[in-house]
Amino acid sequence: MFESEIPPLDIIVRLLMAAGLALVLGLERELRGKPAGLRSHMLVSVGASAFILIGLHILMTTAEGDPSARIDPSRIVEGVIGGIGFLGAGCIIQSRGSVQGITTGASIWICGAIGVACGLGTLVLASMVTVLALIIMVVLGRFEREMIEE
Repeated sequence: MFESEIPPLDIIVRLLMAAGLALVLGLERELRGKPAGLRSHMLVSVGASAFILIGLHILMTTAEGDPSARIDPSRIVEGVIGGIGFLGAGCIIQSRGSVQGITTGASIWICGAIGVACGLGTLVLASMVTVLALIIMVVLGRFEREMIEE
């Protein structure tokens, strides 16, 4: 059986929060017909959260044993964000001199940050980031389109 310093209910809450918050941003992309939508955003966030939870588990189990075997949790965050950056870059394409997909790439990247925050248990931070990102994507997106039409 999986044993951890983090109670199973906390683990479930963190993973579900990562999925739910990413669902909000993914839905915005989905409704706009973007290639990376609901499932992509949710998977990125849950994956980032899971990697952080795994890192925390390793950190807690090695802390009791050999101190030289301890890991640096910031290296896990670096790896997760680097991998997500690669996914985000895959959303950005250049077509006939025009670059497209930057907002979708950025939203995938921020879903990684939301997943990391959820994995660490900072659910208020994750929620605030989600709300701010949604405001940027929806409200400022609408403002940006209106400015272009004028």
